[in-house]
Amino acid sequence: MNVFDISRQTRKNIEKVVAGLSLEQVNTIPPGFNNNLLWNLGHVVVTQQALTNRLGGLPINLDADVVDQFKKGTKASHYTQEMLDFIKSNLISLVDTLENDYSEGKFKSFQEYPTSYGVTLTSIEDALSFNNAHEALHLGYMMALRRSVVK
Repeated sequence: MNVFDISRQTRKNIEKVVAGLSLEQVNTIPPGFNNNLLWNLGHVVVTQQALTNRLGGLPINLDADVVDQFKKGTKASHYTQEMLDFIKSNLISLVDTLENDYSEGKFKSFQEYPTSYGVTLTSIEDALSFNNAHEALHLGYMMALRRSVVK
């Protein structure tokens, strides 16, 4: 098992959390929470691209509009069905693209980044490992959100 297998499995687990929920449910921010399920879904996709591609000197595989809606420091909005479908369609495919880029040796440089988690990323390998921890954190948050949304 490698970092890409873990990433894919985490994203499959994330897919299960939102499976069968309505657009209204994934857009709901329950009392005591700061964001909704769809924001978390988009945030993991955008953050993976920022931690790996942006810091690794490659273009991000998402439109700037998507990045601006889900990047660190943003808050949830009421998203469309099209946005939900778009994010869901990129969950696994962006992991596949990342793995291919890594296997092909495309990450030639890396911009050091001190995370708010308290660790500094100094290589693409650091970013890959940290991204899995980040996504696991959001998976847990999403599981709690789902319990608050589905009554």
